[in-house]
Amino acid sequence: MAKLIKNQQIIDDAWQVMALEADTDPAGVAVPAGQWIVPLAVWQAQPALAARGDVAPLLDGADDPAALADQLAALPLVAVNFPKFVDGRGYSIATLLRSRYGYTGELRAVGDVLRDQFNAYFRCGFDALSPAAGKYTDAQLAAALASLADFTEPYQASIAHRDPLFRRHQRVLP
Repeated sequence: MAKLIKNQQIIDDAWQVMALEADTDPAGVAVPAGQWIVPLAVWQAQPALAARGDVAPLLDGADDPAALADQLAALPLVAVNFPKFVDGRGYSIATLLRSRYGYTGELRAVGDVLRDQFNAYFRCGFDALSPAAGKYTDAQLAAALASLADFTEPYQASIAHRDPLFRRHQRVLP
């Protein structure tokens, strides 16, 4: 079973991510029983999926998170795809979901989720990281989780730290 870092712990991941072929009609895709993360196009084309409770939407970098704004309170999780490490649009989507749309449920980064970016994912609002299957061993995930404590005071504001460092700490002038 695939592993997941969720709420600063390594756990088994029961959710499966569905891929959609380029020429496939999203309305005709059969979503089997079980916990599935489906592309936004499938989610939108099949409104009955929202009632299942074991299906969640997957946003790609080109997707607008506003499309889910009215449904966010009822979603078990929202996943954001990182197809390759140079595509940073998922960070913006996570920040928008947390800050503008007030999403408080599980926000999961999936795909090309790299260890050296784990801290940035959490700072943008992700609380679950799902690297590609087989990318890391259990020991590597444990080391990555331990390394999250390396940076305790970021300079910039983020979802995790609303104010920049100069506002969080008072300096005493001599």
